[in-house]
Amino acid sequence: MPVVSPEKLIGLQRNAEEVRNICILAHVDHGKTSLTDALIATNGIISPKLAGKIRYLDSRPDEQLRGITMESSAISLYFSLLRRSSPETSPVQKEYLINLIDSPGHIDFSSEVSTASRLCDGALVLVDAVEGVCSQTVTVLRQTWTEHLKPLLVVNKVDRLITELKMSPGEAYTHLSKLLEQVNAVIGSFFQGERMEEDLQWREKVEERVAAAAAKEREKAEKKAAKSASGQMTDDSESVATATDGTFEEKDDEDLYFAPEKNNVIFSSAVDGWAFTVRQFASLYEKKLGIKRSVLEKVLWGDFYLEPKTKRVLGSKHLKGRPLKPMFVQLVLDNIWAVYEATTGGNKGNGDPAMVEKITKSLSLTVPQHILRSRDPRAIMTTIFAAWLPLSTALLVSVIEHLPAPPAAQASRLPALIDASPGSTHVDPIVRDAMINIKPGKDDPVVAYVSKMVAVSESEMPHNKRKAGGAMTGEEARDLARKKRAELEKARAAANGDDVSSELSGITSTLGESSLDGSNGPETKDEDQQEDPEHLIGFARLYSGTLSVGDSVYVLPPKFSPAYPHAMPEPQRVVVTGLYLLMGRGLEVLHSVPAGVVFGIAGLEGHVLKSGTLCSQLEGSINLAGVNMGSQPIVRVALEPVNPGDLDKMIRGMKLLVQSDPCAQYEVLESGEHVILTAGELHLERCIKDIRERYARCEIQVGVPIVPYRETIVSAAEMSPPKNKDLPRGTVIGVTPSKYITLRLRVRPLPASVTGFLEKNGRAIRQLYSERKAEDESKRGLTDNDEVAHEQDGVDEIASNDVGLLSILDFREKLRSAFAEAKGQENVWANVVEKIAAFGPRRTGPNLLIDVTQEGTCQKFLQELEDPHPIDGLHPRNFSHEISYAFQLATAQGPMCHEPMQGVAVFLEEITMTNSSDEDSSAREKVGRSMGEIIKTVRDSIRQGFMDWSPRLMLAMYSVEIQASTEVLGRVYATISRRHGRILTESLKEGTPFYSILSLLPVAESFGFSDEIRKRTSGAAQPQLVFSGFELLDEDPFWVPQTEEELEDFGEKGDRERISRKYVDAVRGRKGLLVVKKVVGDAEKQKTLKR
Repeated sequence: MPVVSPEKLIGLQRNAEEVRNICILAHVDHGKTSLTDALIATNGIISPKLAGKIRYLDSRPDEQLRGITMESSAISLYFSLLRRSSPETSPVQKEYLINLIDSPGHIDFSSEVSTASRLCDGALVLVDAVEGVCSQTVTVLRQTWTEHLKPLLVVNKVDRLITELKMSPGEAYTHLSKLLEQVNAVIGSFFQGERMEEDLQWREKVEERVAAAAAKEREKAEKKAAKSASGQMTDDSESVATATDGTFEEKDDEDLYFAPEKNNVIFSSAVDGWAFTVRQFASLYEKKLGIKRSVLEKVLWGDFYLEPKTKRVLGSKHLKGRPLKPMFVQLVLDNIWAVYEATTGGNKGNGDPAMVEKITKSLSLTVPQHILRSRDPRAIMTTIFAAWLPLSTALLVSVIEHLPAPPAAQASRLPALIDASPGSTHVDPIVRDAMINIKPGKDDPVVAYVSKMVAVSESEMPHNKRKAGGAMTGEEARDLARKKRAELEKARAAANGDDVSSELSGITSTLGESSLDGSNGPETKDEDQQEDPEHLIGFARLYSGTLSVGDSVYVLPPKFSPAYPHAMPEPQRVVVTGLYLLMGRGLEVLHSVPAGVVFGIAGLEGHVLKSGTLCSQLEGSINLAGVNMGSQPIVRVALEPVNPGDLDKMIRGMKLLVQSDPCAQYEVLESGEHVILTAGELHLERCIKDIRERYARCEIQVGVPIVPYRETIVSAAEMSPPKNKDLPRGTVIGVTPSKYITLRLRVRPLPASVTGFLEKNGRAIRQLYSERKAEDESKRGLTDNDEVAHEQDGVDEIASNDVGLLSILDFREKLRSAFAEAKGQENVWANVVEKIAAFGPRRTGPNLLIDVTQEGTCQKFLQELEDPHPIDGLHPRNFSHEISYAFQLATAQGPMCHEPMQGVAVFLEEITMTNSSDEDSSAREKVGRSMGEIIKTVRDSIRQGFMDWSPRLMLAMYSVEIQASTEVLGRVYATISRRHGRILTESLKEGTPFYSILSLLPVAESFGFSDEIRKRTSGAAQPQLVFSGFELLDEDPFWVPQTEEELEDFGEKGDRERISRKYVDAVRGRKGLLVVKKVVGDAEKQKTLKR
């Protein structure tokens, strides 16, 4: 293949109609990178023989070692095609630029998929023909749906149906049909969910219009009281009729689904290098059968049969019992099966040369003689397929014909994307028009989206890499020879095992590397290694305008809103220092970039954290940074340098990692620990490797993974009696140390329906809190400085909100209905919603502070704000903020192991204040002295009330999906049960020998799980772990046997190890809390220390 020069690719960027921006999405190990290799080979970057083996875009050593992709990579490819404008005209060569992004398939790196999909206009969705639709397949299909990408389905690894499952062509056709139905069922579920949501919104709008019309008629009736009642009723009916005039518009979902006759399905085998669409075979058989290609395209897939004598196409109704094969089997699959049988089947896998010759003649193919004489049957097979059904042709032609160019894609995608962005009503119409119509002029506004930052070492930058074919300078040649001599001497010393020779070789190499100016070679080499810093290059897409090196643009942070363009921190203006064409492992320098192109940009280091938007203007700009990450970081580990002097290096390296990794987070705990948060165990390994070898370049010690837990309470039969028998369970009377304030509160477990509702609507609570805070500050009266501060707070809280967040009225009604679902406790939770004073922890958690005091101590959260009247003298309302703050502290750190609480309601029942003997002190002084006391008292009282119930620990859980064959099923079950997992479902995938197992596994037990599964099954099972939330571990960590039966079963001490107690003690030990351990196991048999 001829090598395509970068200059040619750069020239193609100018014509947006001939550019395609696509990404490849799939489940892990479904063949994305192997497929990409075949496309890269068309540009002469790698040899076609190495396609599928070299994995060119897996540029990291750990990616090559593990055989999976960990980072999304981009490459620009050239493709030319002969096209006719009409059937009569002669074909004209057209050239295209395809910007291809290969993304990871592992669940730990799904954030890379999110960042890649935002930059593209179309997607190739790969599905393994044997494994079918897996968990990540559903995830990537949902990603294409939410990002409004046009997908092409690629059914890959069809060869496995022949070589592994030994299917006949008819069985394979049935299997592929069911696979297609599975994929379309996933797409249909997305459409159905969106349609139901739109239907609900339409009904709500109709009800609002009817209510408004009825209110308007009531106003008219009051004004015209002289009219008769019948006239009013007539008017009412007319107005309501006009209000409900609109009808719900049904959307057509026909274009959403995959169907081979629409040419949006490609069948392929990336390893064997072939692919085809129905259109290709229709053009092959058009002349032979005498049927038009357009007709063949519609009948080659489906229940259509070919009459052998008349060459007529029959439907299933006209078979009349004849055993005819479907046309797809007869004309397509039989031929592919024949090639496999002729090359790799029969004669002990050596094929049949006579049959190979017959196939090549019938297909008019030319196979070189040296390949026909080859002893490797796969070489013959891949050569035949490369000449007959080349993979790159089928894929790239489908991409060009069915996936949209940037102008068409932006016109359809961007209106919805702009409307969903924060502060969309304040976006400048000029900016909106330039983005939708992809205006590339110099005077048009520049809008670019940076999806992530990619770390590139100094030595890999284009200005430090010598051009291919360029001659080395004398100094470079001497350095290379010196290094080679040193390596040769070391190898000889190692082979001889001679200490003397190794010492002499060390002296020789040192003398050889020394120079006349007295500088030492090895030291210089070490310094050079240390002086190879990492540069962060932005991975970006330009939506409008033209961006050139030296241009100055604003960098908009993720929480920016055009409604408050000058809110702090104000967006900074940055000069573009470099633009690059992304070529997989390398970069090519660009001087300017037109709209519609994916590119790399330098100069954003320290200004963009993970993602951001670039815009040439500040007022009326747009924030595109609201990407939904597929997985949230759940695994935390504390890091510390082996050498304490390297602490600054490690912190700098962790900050670089956070900028370049879309999912990783870095935080410093109160204890001073430096903690990194990652999406999973594999993601954690990659992050630590990057910190050690690239960003910090120092030795780092990794602590035990920190797993989150939740603390809650339940009403259980084995609960111990209340600590105060005169009070109801959970009730505590707290007195401050000064005896000045006495309070009574009661702790209760929340109903499960309410806890679930609060967990789902955390962002709605945050928005309501932000609105309440703004309203409160406006009633108090704000100065100019306060307004700026409030404005920024509003931006922080609301900038990233979704359109579908609940209003305060809807939230109140749905919360009330959630309380109504609690059976048998109607009297306890009646009228509770109006008395809610706070949510916690962090003001958004699933715990409630409910004020039931007669005087109304705390401000009600879901009610209208009262005018702030000054309080004369001492009153419990003086301490409302302190009580709320103590509630936040108590729910943030529970009494068991200082983990956040969940599902707890705190009823504040009474606060009494006693007159102090010190009558001379003022009320203000008394309030000041009591503030700290009441915070501590309320916090401790909530914890006491919590422990009066039966405490429970909630474990973070992974949903584990495993595909395994029958032979290794028992080992998979044994591994899951050993780690306290639970099997949910087990189903046999129809047409395959594989079982799909869905189970739940505690995150605390998941470390090393994937490796253990692979070892025990010899690599036959590969688990996918997805965080699924918290689950109650129904076991009291502090339970002690009390009844005679319990004492008989568990002994007087009840010292059998309990899983919940083990988890609690582990967390307490890590946090430095008191852990009660029994040092002496059997005291009767041991002597005391005195003797």
